[in-house]
Amino acid sequence: MNATRPPFYRSPGDRRCAAVFGAACLCIGALWLVGCQKPPAAADAPAHESKAPAASADTTRAQGVSAGVALTPDQVEKMGILTTPAKAASYTPEAAGYAVIVAHEGLAQGVADLVAALAVERQSGAALARAQRLAGTPGAVPADAMESAARQAAVDQAALKLARQRWSAIVGQNPPWKDTDESMLDALGSGRIKLLRATFPLGAIDGTAPASVRLERIDAVRSGRSWGSTAPWDAPADAGVPGRSFFALLKGSDAAEGERLLAWAPLGPPEAGVAIPAAAVIISDNKSWCYVERALGHFVRSKIDTTMPLGAGYFVNKGVAVGDQVVTESAGLLLAREMNPGAAAD
Repeated sequence: MNATRPPFYRSPGDRRCAAVFGAACLCIGALWLVGCQKPPAAADAPAHESKAPAASADTTRAQGVSAGVALTPDQVEKMGILTTPAKAASYTPEAAGYAVIVAHEGLAQGVADLVAALAVERQSGAALARAQRLAGTPGAVPADAMESAARQAAVDQAALKLARQRWSAIVGQNPPWKDTDESMLDALGSGRIKLLRATFPLGAIDGTAPASVRLERIDAVRSGRSWGSTAPWDAPADAGVPGRSFFALLKGSDAAEGERLLAWAPLGPPEAGVAIPAAAVIISDNKSWCYVERALGHFVRSKIDTTMPLGAGYFVNKGVAVGDQVVTESAGLLLAREMNPGAAAD
């Protein structure tokens, strides 16, 4: 006889079906939840991931570029910033060397020997020529007198040749005057025109002699004035200084005999650029800079080359143009402001 089953009773098969059904429902629910979570859109991505990293300050300075400093007129006045327009300038590349003023004692002796030899040679030559013209006439000189005149002329010519050779050892082989130019010889012998000897390092000057030599005193107290010389010519090598030497003439100078001078010889044609005052130059990262006001109140730092001195400043052929407003006062304050933007201008 079959007993009646309670309402909540389920057979083992029913319980297995229910368990499978519940597991399926849980999986479907999990998949639905995952599908509802959308990936972030490209616009929602962090801003720094979509932008290239900015150049570092070191990289910017290495390229000779500065972001600059922007100031208000009040800040410019408080910092005491003054500017001056860059002026046009030219610079000629030069080789540096040393020069010495030759004492005119040796020159005076050489001039005296040369002038005396010239006079004696002229006299004996004239006597021989006169005797030769009278040969065969009633006024002809005896044969022994003729021979004596010829011998004396030959001796005097040899003495003149020796005097010229000694003179060339003093002033070089090809001086820019003739040994018959008595006015030049007298000026050299008296010291009114000075002979200088300039020596430049090995390899500094190749080929022909330079077109000119510029001279300046080594003494810093008396420096600042320079002189130009005549076209140089080759001189014997200086045994004390390795390099190439040249002779040149110096006129209108108060340089003393035996004084050593700085010498510069041009190496090429002049270059066009601007002159940067020394007061505008600042040092940062072992480099030289100056500030230029590119716009009203906007000062940009520009790298310059200080290897080309020019008077009271430096020659620059790039980065600064003629007429640019260059900061000549308080450039150091601008540098401090650029390096520390958070600092107050005053």
